Amino acid sequence: MSGPSHGLSRYDMLVRACDQHHALAIPFPQIFGRLGPRNPVTGTAPDGKPFDAKRVTEAFIAAVDGMRDETDPEGAAGAALTFFGQFIDHDVTLDTTSAIGTRIDPRTIRNVRTPGLDLDCVYGDGPEGSPHLYSPDHHGYLLYGTKDNPHDLARTCKGVALIGDPRNDENAVVSQLHGLFVALHNILMDALMKDESMVAAAFAGVRAQAVAEDMKAVDRPFEAARRIMRLHYHWLILNEFLPAFVDGEVLKSVLHTIRKGRLPEPWTKDSPVMPVEFSGAAFRFGHATVRSRFRFNDAHPDVGLFEMGAFGAREASRNIAFGNLLAYPGGGAFQKARPVGRKLPAAIFSLPFVNAGITIDGHELSVTEAKKLPARNLFRDRFALELPSGQQMARAMGVKEIAAPKELTKAGITKTPLWYYCLHEAEHFGGKLGPVGGGIVATVLIRLMALDHESLLCSAEDFTPWAALGATAKGEWSLGRMAKFVEENRDKVSVAADLRCPA
Repeated sequence: MSGPSHGLSRYDMLVRACDQHHALAIPFPQIFGRLGPRNPVTGTAPDGKPFDAKRVTEAFIAAVDGMRDETDPEGAAGAALTFFGQFIDHDVTLDTTSAIGTRIDPRTIRNVRTPGLDLDCVYGDGPEGSPHLYSPDHHGYLLYGTKDNPHDLARTCKGVALIGDPRNDENAVVSQLHGLFVALHNILMDALMKDESMVAAAFAGVRAQAVAEDMKAVDRPFEAARRIMRLHYHWLILNEFLPAFVDGEVLKSVLHTIRKGRLPEPWTKDSPVMPVEFSGAAFRFGHATVRSRFRFNDAHPDVGLFEMGAFGAREASRNIAFGNLLAYPGGGAFQKARPVGRKLPAAIFSLPFVNAGITIDGHELSVTEAKKLPARNLFRDRFALELPSGQQMARAMGVKEIAAPKELTKAGITKTPLWYYCLHEAEHFGGKLGPVGGGIVATVLIRLMALDHESLLCSAEDFTPWAALGATAKGEWSLGRMAKFVEENRDKVSVAADLRCPA
């Protein structure tokens, strides 16, 4: 947490702790790097000639074209959970340097996000470090809403969202999920301002250095709210998001191993916190689960993936009723995410914001091919990042490997690109990520918690979600319960009108 009286960011606090010799006496793992070996394109094509960019890209495009699906089959998870995955991704990583067609050493990638599940995309560096996110009149409350739409994100006069990560305004669903977290924080602030005992409860079990010694009384409700929100965020990841998309036995194994103080193969204590196999391949499984069309509300019952609007003020008529995209307590039917697999929504085969072709090792690809998101994933995997194949990762992780599918072997490709492998593997595990894909995703996210001594996993293992955030008396909670609770209570925040921007 930041030291509010001095305007210290979390990084500043780390530096101070190191200077005062209070930091943990262990080396810091690198942020980006590899788990498996670098895997350049090698081998001989069926015509007896060495593989080159032209042969490989043509084979990938042929395989990709067979993945296109005009329907929206439904898995078990609510459709909004795909975008919750996008929200999580934005919270832990932002690579601003990788380019398709250019070979990248993952160790050189700068991760702009802090390497932790700390909701810095919502909170920034707190009221003093990121004052543009907070009310100048009501300490600790996040700005929320505009005069034209009280449930939009707070915005500048030009419609730019006032949030910790601008990517969370890139589509209407992730933007409004971000808004749910902002609104829930403000609801919680009201509760904490009224009940000091809740503030004390928020810090129960926290290590002494986790709470700044010089914290002012006025800062305690905000710091308590941020901590409570982070614990609930971790709870959602562990108890809803990961079970929705990772095979149950795979998840159980990873969680058991890390709770025992060990790491699954091939991780070591020095392994990168954010391996490029996660960010460049495994966590891109969401491209398979996203729907092509969505029901926002009665006025907008059929909205295309790229018809949502982005990076600008939102009309109130396009506010999402999340009961259409998540399971609500006592609610009716809702749209669901697609199962994980190699059949992908047609919408992502023609990205509207791509207007130029790609050059890969001198081979020119047309705009039409460049617009295919699945192809871009494969090109990034094999040419920019040179990721290990799925089979190589399976061997490194000590799990059974799956042979390359005929869509690739007919072109002479026997090593499956990791992203494609994760989708193929999921088809053997009921539409959920299996030992390679699920193992990577679960290990990275759970390890992030294990490395954070203030996380749910380390400091509050018996944590039960709070009624103040919409949980039942038995601690039953979910993203759907959270959304319903916010929709019912966000307008009751005592200072709600003062938090809106004039945009």
